[in-house]
Amino acid sequence: MSDVDVAIVAYRGWDLTSSCLQHLRRQSIPHKVVVCDNGCDQRTAERLAAEYPEVLVLRMARNMPYAVACNAAVAAGKAELVVMMNNDVDARPDFLERLSAPFTGRARLGSVAALLLRPGERQIDSAGLVADRTLAGFPRFHGLPPRAALDGTDAGPALTGPAGAAAAFRRLAWEQVGGLDESIFAYLEDLDLALRLRAAGWQAALALDAVAVHVGSATLGHRSAEQRSKIGHARAYLLRRYGVLRSRAALRALATEAIVVTGDALLARDLQALAGRLRGWREAAGRPAPTHPPAEAIDARIGFLDSLRLRRGIYLTPTPARPRPLLPAARS
Repeated sequence: MSDVDVAIVAYRGWDLTSSCLQHLRRQSIPHKVVVCDNGCDQRTAERLAAEYPEVLVLRMARNMPYAVACNAAVAAGKAELVVMMNNDVDARPDFLERLSAPFTGRARLGSVAALLLRPGERQIDSAGLVADRTLAGFPRFHGLPPRAALDGTDAGPALTGPAGAAAAFRRLAWEQVGGLDESIFAYLEDLDLALRLRAAGWQAALALDAVAVHVGSATLGHRSAEQRSKIGHARAYLLRRYGVLRSRAALRALATEAIVVTGDALLARDLQALAGRLRGWREAAGRPAPTHPPAEAIDARIGFLDSLRLRRGIYLTPTPARPRPLLPAARS
């Protein structure tokens, strides 16, 4: 399929946005790029008009939740396929072509995950997302060498859905479930979307040959107070929305969150993780509960200690330096 819209939200980091768009210019299939200037202070809209005239630019008067800006960018297009992409992602020239390919002939395929690598291309950033019994989400194969994703295709973690840094969606599926939840300011909105799509009966797939480099934490900074607060907000919001604390996984979820919040407080010497969770819990009050996703979308093999190790590996791993050269095309 070559009918593709790419939706990008830009807030900070013009150099990241520009590099992302340079890589998209080299794609092997036609596509339309929509960039939402989400209250930037770097003359982003003006620079886009001057340097990337082929890009459709939306402009927010002030910084809005990522979901609001991304939904607006998606709504500005009409293509059958939508690719949600962070501005800190550099894609290989055949990325969109290979990410779109699995949709052909699969009417119930709602989303496709990419193989995202960390800068340096020696470690996986994500090969989609996996959720445990408490609906905590983790990037699949995070930190492992790229070969691990291929070797673990059959026996690896269950695929709940794609990681939002670079993911493809059938527009019909996106619109059916209402896109991203705009009550989530940042983080975990991709997990929530994946869970709702699976609950609605849409399938998810992984395109291992759709490869891109993702810097990660480029906007708010790795383990910044703002990042930890917003992650906490999103986690508690989802716990309440999905009724996890009324399920059999309640004790495990409470124990996990207590350990995570305590560890974060000791490391950061603040209570941002706790404060964010309290806000998220309050904001989820009275919201209708989504349908629980099917069993195949959850990986029951992830135990309590496994989930703690996964969280530690994600949030304590520093972001490596970003390589500047353009990526070569992938080979079959």
